[in-house]
Amino acid sequence: MALPLDFITRTKTLLGEKEYNLLEAALQTEPPVSIRLNPKKATNILSAELAPVPWSKWGYYLPERLSFTFDPLFHAGVYYVQEASSMFLEQALREYVKQPVRCLDLCAAPGGKSTHLLSLLPEGSLLVSNEVIRNRSNILAENISKWGNPATIVTNNDPEEIGKLTHFFDVIVTDVPCSGEGMFRKDTDSTGEWSTANVQLCASRQRRIIHDIWGALAPGGLLIYSTCTYNTEEDEENIEYITRELGAEVLSLPVIPEWNITGALKGSHPVYRFFPHRTCGEGFFLAILRKKEGTRTEIKYRKKEKSFSLPVPPIVKQWVRQTDQYQIEMRGENIQAIPKTIYSSYNLLSGYLHILSAGIHLGEVKGKNVIPSQALALSVALNTEAFTCAEISWEEAILYLKKEAVSLPESLPKGYVLLTYKHIPLGFVKHLGNRSNNLYPSEWRIRSSYWPENPKFL
Repeated sequence: MALPLDFITRTKTLLGEKEYNLLEAALQTEPPVSIRLNPKKATNILSAELAPVPWSKWGYYLPERLSFTFDPLFHAGVYYVQEASSMFLEQALREYVKQPVRCLDLCAAPGGKSTHLLSLLPEGSLLVSNEVIRNRSNILAENISKWGNPATIVTNNDPEEIGKLTHFFDVIVTDVPCSGEGMFRKDTDSTGEWSTANVQLCASRQRRIIHDIWGALAPGGLLIYSTCTYNTEEDEENIEYITRELGAEVLSLPVIPEWNITGALKGSHPVYRFFPHRTCGEGFFLAILRKKEGTRTEIKYRKKEKSFSLPVPPIVKQWVRQTDQYQIEMRGENIQAIPKTIYSSYNLLSGYLHILSAGIHLGEVKGKNVIPSQALALSVALNTEAFTCAEISWEEAILYLKKEAVSLPESLPKGYVLLTYKHIPLGFVKHLGNRSNNLYPSEWRIRSSYWPENPKFL
C-alpha cells in the first residue's frame, strides 16, 4: 500500500521516525478481524476458543475473516462485525453511566456503536440513533432491527435540527466524520482520497457538528468524541477547542497498561489513541467531555396533526412478551409497540425529528390478515410461543435470506410460521400447506448469486 507523501511527512513529524516506521510496517499487514456478540441472543454459539478483545466484554478476535454474508446468525443479529479499537467506547459507558439515560448516537450509520450502546446502557434508557444521510439511515434502521432491542428510536436529521432539543440528552456519542487515516489498512482506496486540505475541512466540520449539537446536551451531561484518524487537528486540537469555547471538562478513564493505548500527542488532556503497531486493531481516538453543571431546561411538546390510533387486533398482543410494558398502537396499516419507559420521549421527539423507526414494528394489516414483521421476528421481546416454529438447515436459511422459496413439511399448521436457525429466530413465512410464501424483506435479501461450497462460520 502506497501512502500519501504528505501523510508520511506529517505523521513522521508527529510520532518521530522510529515510531512512524513501526506504524508504516503495521499498515502493510493484514488487519485483524473482530466481532461483538449480542448478549441478548448469543448463547453458546462460539465453536472455538477465541481471543477476547481486552476492553470489551463481548468482543472477540477471529483467526480469519469468515463468510459473514452467508452466516444466518449474522443476519439474525447474534453478533456484529466491528473493528476492535472502536469497542473501547464500552469503557466510557461502564465508568460514567450508571443510571438510565437518554442517549444520542449522532453519526450512527451503519450501527456499530449504536448496537454496542444498546448492550451497555442501563435498563430503562433510551437510545436515539441518528444518521443525516438518508440511504445510510435506512441501513442503520435495518441493523438496529436485527439487534432486537426495542428501546430505540432511529432518526434522519441534521445535527443542527437535533441541537434545538435543548438539554434533552444526558449522553451524546459523536463518532464524527473524519479523514479516515486510521482506516488506511482496511480500506486501501481511501489513501487516494486523503489530503491535508481534507484534514482541515474535516476538523472544521467536526467543530461545527459539536457546536450544532451542544445545546441538546443536558448540564452535567457527557459528550463522547471519537474519530478514526491520527492527526492532531481532528483530535487533540478539537478537544482543546471544545474545552476553550464551550467550557467542557475532559474526563479520564482507568486504562490497563497491557492494552498499550497511547495518550495525547499534543497538549495534556486525557485522551485515548489506538495505533495498529501497538494495539490489535485499527487507528482510533476517543475523549470524554462533561458539560458544565447548570439548570436543565425541559423542551415543550409541539402540536402535531391529529393522528387517530385505530383498535389493535387482539392477536397482536400475544406476539410480545410482557405486553404490559409496551404501548401498542395501530396507525394506518402499521402496528408498533413502544416501551412505556420511552413512550413520552417518543411522543415529544416525533414533533421535532424525522423518525424512521421506533420500538418494535409488530406487523401490518392487509384486509383481514395481520402480517407479522421482520422486526418482530428479530426482537428480543418476541413471544415465540405465539407462533408455530420450524427449525431449518443452513441451506434452507440461505434460500430464505435470498428471498427464495423454502419448503416446509405439509404437516405443519397453515398460517404464519417462525423459522429458526440453531434455535435463533430468523424470520416469518406464510405456510399454505403445499408451499410457503417468503416474508423476508426484499431490501434486506442477500443479492449475491454466489453460493459458497465450504463456508466458515463461528
